[in-house]
Amino acid sequence: MRIVDIIEKKRDGGELTTEEIRFFVEGYTNGSIPDYQASSLLMAIYFKDMNDRERADLTMAMVESGDQIDLSKIEGIKVDKHSTGGVGDTTTLVLGPLVAAVGVPVAKMSGRGLGHTGGTIDKLEAIEGFHVELTTEQFIEQVNDIKLAVIGQTGNLTPADKKLYALRDVTATVSSIPLIASSIMSKKIAAGADAIVLDVKTGEGAFMKTVEDAKNLAHAMVQIGNNVGRNTMAIISDMSQPLGFAIGNALEVKEAIDTLRGEGPEDLTELCLTLGSQMVVLGGHAKTIEEAREQLLEVIKNGSALEIFKQFIEGQGGNPAVVDDTSLLPQAQYTFEVPAKEDGFVSFIEADEVGTAAMLLGAGRATKESTIDLAVGLMLRKKVGDKVTKGESLVTIYANQEDVSSVIDKIYSHIKIANEAPQAPKLIEAIITE
Repeated sequence: MRIVDIIEKKRDGGELTTEEIRFFVEGYTNGSIPDYQASSLLMAIYFKDMNDRERADLTMAMVESGDQIDLSKIEGIKVDKHSTGGVGDTTTLVLGPLVAAVGVPVAKMSGRGLGHTGGTIDKLEAIEGFHVELTTEQFIEQVNDIKLAVIGQTGNLTPADKKLYALRDVTATVSSIPLIASSIMSKKIAAGADAIVLDVKTGEGAFMKTVEDAKNLAHAMVQIGNNVGRNTMAIISDMSQPLGFAIGNALEVKEAIDTLRGEGPEDLTELCLTLGSQMVVLGGHAKTIEEAREQLLEVIKNGSALEIFKQFIEGQGGNPAVVDDTSLLPQAQYTFEVPAKEDGFVSFIEADEVGTAAMLLGAGRATKESTIDLAVGLMLRKKVGDKVTKGESLVTIYANQEDVSSVIDKIYSHIKIANEAPQAPKLIEAIITE
């Protein structure tokens, strides 16, 4: 078998066999296939696409290129959630304890963030003492005990994906549905989940800017998951404006705690209930979405979701007192209000750019080497459709620097006020199960 023949076959629109796909992934991972041939095949896939079977084979070849996590010692159906990212996306911090309180095991591997704010692990590390360095035995024991644990990603999970993504990044082949879908799903499958709920974002703050593109990606990932024996479904959700109000690590932890208490932002709460209901059904703890939603509302009301969050924090070395006293979270030295310059209605909040404003404060990483300031960030005071009067705060800035003029300028440039109330964006665009 020769890689040049495989490139030629896909270039001409042919369907690659399971063996040809495996040959390519193994060869590129071990270095026997050079970058120039791998990039040529990636470009052929970019233009000629792959069918459902090819996508599933590519995914599994990447899964088999490295470690696979064995979660068989954890009781029950393990359900994982993946979000394609966004601004103020605090759902994992809420969903983990919420779903665990109903009895569905959440054994999660998460990463650190590169962009507007930290990833799930960075946010959790805003809690004093919290750590993700658990042994496999500790991880399994904690999930069996309280149904929730979060650890960092292992170094040898899907090495083929790491190499291929780095190559895609410099060859303009990132935005390819089969390549994106197989990259995401390979990591989820290698992490050992039995069922997967996907939150695919669409809008200005998302990788997929249009609903149509988001649906195409969601369909591709759901097909891959189901084709390889993982019960998979997806939700298309809006990211045209930030989710919730908080953008920043400690700020988002506080917002997650508020949400678990039943006092969180309406959009974040609704998205968590929607995603969580799907997780509870896939986890076998409810027959219908309606029944699952009632269970989730009950664990918020009776405080058991918040109690699981406390146990989770304590189990991973953190101070559980933060749940009852959020002032124990890192605090910024300065706060600044950004007042509205006119009366009207908030008509547009460009999520991506407002997220960048938070990164300028130090809430996120511009490069992998950047150090995150866990205390800083932004708190939106208005969302799209809200009425605002001149002088009323649009955003509160939490900073550890006195000069935030560039942040204020960026906020004014990307939050628009109109004379008439716009239609608020639809939070859930679609639910995809096949």
